[in-house]
Amino acid sequence: MRQIPVETSGATVMVAKAPQPKVRDRRTGEIATDMETGVKLMTVDVMFAANDEVEILSITVPETGFSGELAMGTPVALTGLVARPWENEFNGQKRHGIAFRAVAVTSLVDVDSSSQVA
Repeated sequence: MRQIPVETSGATVMVAKAPQPKVRDRRTGEIATDMETGVKLMTVDVMFAANDEVEILSITVPETGFSGELAMGTPVALTGLVARPWENEFNGQKRHGIAFRAVAVTSLVDVDSSSQVA
């Protein structure tokens, strides 16, 4: 399946919703895992602002790919972000969209400066 690299250097990216386990099957509650590594997958919603436009993207990331505090509003860097078009048919209705996946999501908040007392 085709993966399209996403350029993030000119974008402002902030956490919109903290990471949560990615559910593979909503009926059973099964959590999704990476097919190659077996690592549990998570989703994190981010505000992606570039070219005078803002979107909320839901990004799939391996559980091991998070670093730093990722509370709502935290500026982050996205490593290895790719977009993958998808299409499926369910009950005779065709659906399509774009899935986003990153290798890592890293907080850009300087931990040392935030922990200093004035």
